[in-house]
Amino acid sequence: MPKGTLRHALTAVAALGLLATAAPGAAAAGAVSVAAPASASVPAPPYGRLLPIADLSAQRLLTADQVAAAKWGTDSPIDDPERERQVLEAVAEQARALGADPEATVRIFRDQIEANKLVQRGLYRRWDADPAQAPTERPDLSKVRLEINRINGELVRAIADSERARAERSCTGRLTVAALRVRHDRQLDALHSVALERALPSVCAPPNGA
Repeated sequence: MPKGTLRHALTAVAALGLLATAAPGAAAAGAVSVAAPASASVPAPPYGRLLPIADLSAQRLLTADQVAAAKWGTDSPIDDPERERQVLEAVAEQARALGADPEATVRIFRDQIEANKLVQRGLYRRWDADPAQAPTERPDLSKVRLEINRINGELVRAIADSERARAERSCTGRLTVAALRVRHDRQLDALHSVALERALPSVCAPPNGA
């Protein structure tokens, strides 16, 4: 087994072990309880401050299915620079209003946008290969975007609330465990799991503020 593959495998095993020990009584699939207060007998898991970011990222990715279905068979491109500009300007302003770092927020959202497009492109390939899987109804894109805007607002707040956790050296490992928890609880398929990984690389602050 190549060294890189072995390293990734060991990382996954270690993360799963930490998940099992840090999150006893995990929620059932599809029901991620990110806001439930920790009881006196069950301390909050070490990745708890990062879990809302991972879960909201997954929620945002799941809207990509509806965006793709809305655009499928139309002239609307997957890449939409004007819409992306509007999103980034909006989240930067929301971050400022919360006293959070707008530059860090924008970095994270750039990854969120790319992850969303990754899902859309993956679905297009799937539907091109097997038209029987293509959507038969077209969602209202304006309504889908209202839901995305709602998630964006919650994600900006989660980013603001986790500033300290995102700056810790343990952030990357804890974020990995949080993502594994969300992937399991929301039963993400391979496409959405890869996209979730793509959505999160800018969450943890660069070392030494670089």
